[in-house]
Amino acid sequence: MFDFFSARRPSTLASKAMIATSHPLSTAVGHEILTQGGNAVDAALAAVAVQCVVDPLMTGIGGDCFALYAPRGGKVKALNGSGRAPAAATVEALKAAGLGDEIPQTSPHAVTIPGAISGWCRLHADHGSLPLDRLFARAIDYAENGYPVTPRVAMDWAANAASVGGDVHAAKLFLPGGKAPTVGQMHAQPLVGARLREIAAKGAAGFYEGEVAAKMTAHLRSLGGLHTEEDFYEARDEAHWVDPISTRYGDHDVYECPPNGQGLAALLILRILSRFDMGQGLSEADRIHLHAEATKLGYHHRDALIGDPAACPDVVETLLSDSVVDALAARIDMGRALPPTLWDEPEHKDTIYLCVVDADGNALSFINSIFHGFGSTRLDPATGVLFHSRGASFRLIEGHPNAIAPRKRPMHTIIPGMLCKDGVAVMPFGVMGGQYQAAGHAAFLSSVLDLGMDLQAAMDAPRSFAHEGVLQIEPGVSDEARATLAARGHTLALQTSPIGGSQAIHICPGTGLLTGASDSRKDGMALGF
Repeated sequence: MFDFFSARRPSTLASKAMIATSHPLSTAVGHEILTQGGNAVDAALAAVAVQCVVDPLMTGIGGDCFALYAPRGGKVKALNGSGRAPAAATVEALKAAGLGDEIPQTSPHAVTIPGAISGWCRLHADHGSLPLDRLFARAIDYAENGYPVTPRVAMDWAANAASVGGDVHAAKLFLPGGKAPTVGQMHAQPLVGARLREIAAKGAAGFYEGEVAAKMTAHLRSLGGLHTEEDFYEARDEAHWVDPISTRYGDHDVYECPPNGQGLAALLILRILSRFDMGQGLSEADRIHLHAEATKLGYHHRDALIGDPAACPDVVETLLSDSVVDALAARIDMGRALPPTLWDEPEHKDTIYLCVVDADGNALSFINSIFHGFGSTRLDPATGVLFHSRGASFRLIEGHPNAIAPRKRPMHTIIPGMLCKDGVAVMPFGVMGGQYQAAGHAAFLSSVLDLGMDLQAAMDAPRSFAHEGVLQIEPGVSDEARATLAARGHTLALQTSPIGGSQAIHICPGTGLLTGASDSRKDGMALGF
C-alpha cells in the first residue's frame, strides 16, 4: 500500500503508451506525439528537441547522444551518436598548445564534432514515422517565443552562472541582465529555433553542411580549435547502429551500449555485486558499502581501459569474464573500505535521459548530453549552437586507450539502459549524472530486482556514490549507517544538491501494463494513456 502521507508520488500507470523525461514540457510533447499516433522514436525526438531548448545547461543540439532500441518482440540494438575529434587533433598538437594531461572544459579542444543531430536523423530515418517539422514544432515555438524556467533548471542554472559567464556570447544569451533566470521567468533561444527548422527541412545536412557548418567551424577556429568544415561534413552520417553488450543479473539480462560509452562499467559493477547476496538481509550500511566498493573497482578499470572501441577491442570480454569478476569481488572486505587512490577521473554531472514505450510495444532508451553544465560554455553567436565539452574526457597521454587522436571518439559517461527477460525488453531505464551513471544503473537495478522496490520508490531512495576518494551521501542516509560507514574507513561527504536523476518504464510481460517513474530530484514526470 502506497503511503500517501510520505510527500512522495507513486509510480505512473498506463495501458497503451508512456513517456518519462526529466522536464514537464518534454514529457508533455512526447505524450502529445504518442496520442497522435507517433511511435517511440517520434515521441523521443520531439521530447529531446524541447529539452535542448528548455534545459540548455544539460543538453543541446551541439551535444552527443546514445540510444537502445527494442522493437516489440525483437532484439535490442544500440545507436552510437557520439562525435569524433577533429582530424588534426593529436596529443602532440595539444601539448604544443600548452595543455597538460587533461583538456579543460572551456578549451576549444574539448569540443568534438557534435554527434547528436546525426544520431537523431539516423533514428528518424530508420524508425520514425512522422515528419521532423511536426516533431520539432513545440521545440521551435519554445525557442522562438519563450518558455518558463522550471525549479530544478533554475537551481542548476544559478549554480553554473559563473562558468557560463566566462564566454561573452553565452553570457549574453544565458545570463539576461547579468544573472541566471529565476523560477517562472521566460527565456528564449531564437537561433536554436532556426537551426531546428533547417534540420527539419534538410536533415543532417542542415547542421553539418553549408553555411551553418562554415559558421560553427569559423567560430571554433577563432578560439584556437583545430576543426574544419570537412570534419563537420564527415560527421553528417557518423551515427551508426552497433551490437549492444549485456550481462545476466538474477533472472534478467541487462543491455548497455558498448564502448566508447561507460555502459561496460555498469555491467562490471553488477557482475561484482552478483557475487554477493544483495537481498533483504543486508543492512543499509552493508548495501552502501558493497555498492561503493564495486563502484571503485569498476570505475578504476573503466578509466584505465575504456575508450574508442578501435583502441580497446577485447575489453568487454576481458572485464566481464568470470576470472576477472571473481578476482575483483574477492578484493572487497565488508569491514574495511578500499583505498581512495583507485579513482583518477574528474567529475561531470550534466545530461538528460528519457524513455518511451509506444502503443505497438516498441521501447526506446535515449540519452542526450553536452557533458558539463552548459557544456564547453562556448556559444557560436552566428548559429546559436552551444558546444558540448565531451573532448574533455580525452587523455593527453600517448598510448592510453582514451588518448586523443584524429577522428577518435572519447570515452563517454552517458549510457541508456534496457532490461530484458526471456529475450524480451521489459524496461528501458537510465540514470543521469555524469560519472554517477554507471553506479546509478547498478544501484537502481539492485533496488528493483533484489529488493523488489516499486520504480518510483527505487528512484527516490537516498543515494550514495564513491567518487574521488570520498563517499558522497544524500541527507536521507540514516545516522546509524553513516557511523558504520565512517568506522569502515569511508570519508563521507554529505551532499547539498541531489545525486543524479532517472527515468524508467516497466512493461509487464503478462498484461502489458506500463509502470513509469521519473526522478523526484528533477522537474519531470512519467505520463501515459
